[in-house]
Amino acid sequence: MITTRSFGHLKYLKTSVHQLHSSSSCLRRKKGPAPGFYLGHPSEISREQLKELLDNSAVGNRQKVGDQKWLQSPYAEENIRDQAKKALRPKVHPEETTIILFPGQGVQRVGMGKSLLKLPVVRDMFDCAKDILGYDLLKLCLEGPQNELDMTVYCQPAIYVTSLAALQLMLEERQMSVETCVATAGFSVGEYAALVLANALTFEEGLKLVKLRAEAMQRASEAVHGAMLTTFLDPGAKIGTILNSSIEYCRRTGVENPVCSVANFLYANCRVLGGNFEAIRFIEENSKDLKIKRCKRIPVSGAFHTDLMRPAAEEFAEELLKVKFKDPEISVHSNVDGLAYTDAKSIRKKLIKQIYRPVKWEQILHIIYDREPKEGFPHTFEVGPGKSLTSLLRYGNASASKHATNITV
Repeated sequence: MITTRSFGHLKYLKTSVHQLHSSSSCLRRKKGPAPGFYLGHPSEISREQLKELLDNSAVGNRQKVGDQKWLQSPYAEENIRDQAKKALRPKVHPEETTIILFPGQGVQRVGMGKSLLKLPVVRDMFDCAKDILGYDLLKLCLEGPQNELDMTVYCQPAIYVTSLAALQLMLEERQMSVETCVATAGFSVGEYAALVLANALTFEEGLKLVKLRAEAMQRASEAVHGAMLTTFLDPGAKIGTILNSSIEYCRRTGVENPVCSVANFLYANCRVLGGNFEAIRFIEENSKDLKIKRCKRIPVSGAFHTDLMRPAAEEFAEELLKVKFKDPEISVHSNVDGLAYTDAKSIRKKLIKQIYRPVKWEQILHIIYDREPKEGFPHTFEVGPGKSLTSLLRYGNASASKHATNITV
């Protein structure tokens, strides 16, 4: 059981400030891999290893929409009660603990990170990022242009670095709040920042993975014209009918292997749908008949967290085999099922699924925050650009959101 005295991740974060400075200098000087990062060559990874990882992650195993319960519900089981039992609750009063959340793609804006440059370690982080990424991420964050920053290949590394830079500010100003952190989660790419907080991988390792993940997802987006749509549903709306109707429309109009599914479970009656462009357009044009109160197109180039991202998952799987993950030192809740990772091995499997499976944020909120009346809530910090996650918490658990703070950049 975690107690307030067993936070080895804080020691890691504080010492990594000095390590980051030296490793960044080393990167600039030697142009070699960051310390601690295992750069295996493709020839070093056996076909058996890759096949096993893909099989365990179910990549390439397509099923009908009606057969995939996870497409329509944030819960893996029929019985959705007692979600709180799936969270690790320390034997201290909840109000003496904290939860740290990291945002995902869509919160990027020109100028983010500027307020953090007063910290020398933040400049070191951006220097390190420049060596790893091969371009000036700091300049892109500060000067844009916005349309370039919005591109998947750039915005995912930008959100990752600025979120962890904001965590350094939190360490400077609210060290005790980091010491008492008992659980963390991140939305989509934000999950990689959460894993760094839990000391499951280093800043450099995470950035390398985020770079490769973003590139793979960008390529998958360019291969098939996809789209994403936020929908606010009437209580009588049937998500299965919405998805299947759009897929049947695509088939009638000649779209091969059409895809449309729930990409994000945000809160009750709020779902982000993703799939072929034609499927999303059909839903927009027939929203009233489908009992959708309101819908809003998301300005992205692909259908993330849907089957259209399976090629990206297959490509990314080989890169994940090169990284030596460590067991998380605090609970990190996975987007795939809302549950905390059990060990290093489970991280690798779920990060593959995370690319093409829906983000079960509603499930994560239930597991972390559901509790008996008068039990009390931990203090929540959203660390990084924007305030999207505290907004979702307000809709998902209004009582818990009263104890939330934004560490914005």
